Amino acid sequence: MNQVYDHLQEKCRTLRLAETGKKLPEILRKAEAKNWTYHELIHEVLSYEIRCREQKNMEKMMKWADFPENLSFETYDLKEQNAIGEKQLHVLQELHWIDEHFTLIMMGPTGAGKTHLSVALGIHAVENGYQVSFTSMSQLMYILKTRDYISKSKTRYKRIVSSDLIIIDDVMYMTYEAQEAHLFFQFIYDLYDKAAFILTSNKGPGEWGKFLGDPTLTTAILDRLLHRSEILTFDKEADSIRMKYRKAIFDASPVES
Repeated sequence: MNQVYDHLQEKCRTLRLAETGKKLPEILRKAEAKNWTYHELIHEVLSYEIRCREQKNMEKMMKWADFPENLSFETYDLKEQNAIGEKQLHVLQELHWIDEHFTLIMMGPTGAGKTHLSVALGIHAVENGYQVSFTSMSQLMYILKTRDYISKSKTRYKRIVSSDLIIIDDVMYMTYEAQEAHLFFQFIYDLYDKAAFILTSNKGPGEWGKFLGDPTLTTAILDRLLHRSEILTFDKEADSIRMKYRKAIFDASPVES
C-alpha cells in the first residue's frame, strides 16, 4: 500500500492535484478498510478530483455572478407577497425560460421581495450550471460608460455579456441622459435572443419612457424585452417586508440608568 501511496502522490504532484493529494491518506485508509481493488481506488481518487473541480468552478461562478447577498428560496416566504404562487415558482425553478431567453420583469414597491426572488433564482441557476450576472442599473450604466478605458469595467462587461442569465436590479430608478439611454439600448440590442433577463423595478414598463427621455428608443427596448416575457406584479398596497422584519437599536429591553 505504501508503494501505491507514493505512486499516487507523485501523480498528484505531476498533475498539480493539490487537494486530491491532501486527501490521499484518508482515501487509502478507506480503501484498506473496504478491501478495494486498485481500480476501485483509482475510481475514488478520480471521483474526488472531479468533485473538487466542480466545487471550485461553482465558487468561481458564484463570485463572477456578484450577488449582493446569499438569498435562497429557503428564506423566501411566498405568503409575504401575491406576485407568484407555488405552481409558478416551480415552473421558474425548472429554468427552461433561461434556455428560451425569456425576460422576467418584477414590478412593485421597494421592500416587496423582488431582489430576494431574483437572487434566489440566480443562485439556483448557477447551481444548475448556468452563468449568471447580477448588477444594478446604476452599476450597469457605469460599466457601459467606462468599459473602454477601465480594465475592471471591461472584465465585468465581458462576464455580463457572456452570461446565460442577466439580472438587473432597480431598473429606471432615476432619469438617464441621452448617451446612457443609447448605451442601454445597444446593450439590450446586442444581447437580444442571446440571454435571459430578470429586471426589477418600482416602475411599470409604460413609465420607462420618461426616464430614458426618448419614446422611440424606449419602444425599441421594450419591443425586444417583452417579445418573450413574464411580468410579476407585487402588490403596491403590501407592507415592505424589510420594514415588517426590520431590526432597531431600541428593540431590546431598555437599560436602567
